[in-house]
Amino acid sequence: MVSALYFVAGSSIFKVTKNDSVWSLYEMKAPHNFYCLAIDPIRPKRLYAGTFNDRLWISDDGGTTWEPAGKGIFHDRVLSVAVSPTEIINGYNVVWVGTEPSELFRSEDGGKTWVHFPKLLDLPSKPTWRFPPRPNTHHVRWIQPDLHDEHKIYVGIELGGVMKSEDKGIHWEDRKPGSQYDCHTMTMNPLAKGRIYEAAGGGFAESQDGGKTWATFIDGLGSDTYLVDIAVDPANPDTIIASAAQGAYSAYDPGRASTVIVRSEGGNPWEAIHDGLPKRHGSSIFSLISHESEPGVFYAVNNLGIYQSIDAGKSWMQLLEDWPESLVKERVRWFVAV
Repeated sequence: MVSALYFVAGSSIFKVTKNDSVWSLYEMKAPHNFYCLAIDPIRPKRLYAGTFNDRLWISDDGGTTWEPAGKGIFHDRVLSVAVSPTEIINGYNVVWVGTEPSELFRSEDGGKTWVHFPKLLDLPSKPTWRFPPRPNTHHVRWIQPDLHDEHKIYVGIELGGVMKSEDKGIHWEDRKPGSQYDCHTMTMNPLAKGRIYEAAGGGFAESQDGGKTWATFIDGLGSDTYLVDIAVDPANPDTIIASAAQGAYSAYDPGRASTVIVRSEGGNPWEAIHDGLPKRHGSSIFSLISHESEPGVFYAVNNLGIYQSIDAGKSWMQLLEDWPESLVKERVRWFVAV
């Protein structure tokens, strides 16, 4: 079962725990505004957090105190971090970090030292990579280590596409037709070897053959084709939820946000889910997660609250009655469970 949920907003990191069916929220001040977050599955109190201009930080006490990571990441803007669930070396799960401008780094000693993987930038599509709000640059938005094969890793460039390596980042394959180039997040499912799910600015795309071929599926989304986060039922690889908006303008800023959670089951068209969730106006984009220990359960968090679904995303309930007023105008970033 899930023992704790973490998310970041503003200059704080928040921890949500459950005790005798009662959920509680704890706020911990961060040394900098965090942009991304990951948990070590072997050491559940070890957290890795990236910042916009202040490097990568590590906590060994569940987020109470933080120290900067070791040297080797030569860009200060760390916008993605992932801990491999399958590759363990000398007692440490391998950690991957992505930066702006786009570079990829790997640590095999818990973040003490880092190795750079430059061949990601040798791909033919690289001259076309760009991030529209900062058009002179681009970044590694998401890192997805393969759940079934420690040699494979998928990297989402914003805006560039999904790149794949089959030898732990040494060599890379370029984006494939049918995938989405404005990649925001990816996920996999423990029951579906080779299946990759992508939420992107142009909708939903997936590969069922380890990234060799892709197909985009937007039936039912209507104008809500701007997808930001995605989660899959651990018990059913065909049950998917995503957070959606009509575009970037209405996705992130709570002051002008208008977003919704969408759901697809069994390959059927997407449908908007409203039961137990806030009205879309003023509701910024949700961060979503599922956990393999809880079949049929999803969690969602945004500026208006944290929610749980126990029926595979069909209906939702708010977990905390006393939601901090300070969060209502904040963008919530990154959501992880342990």
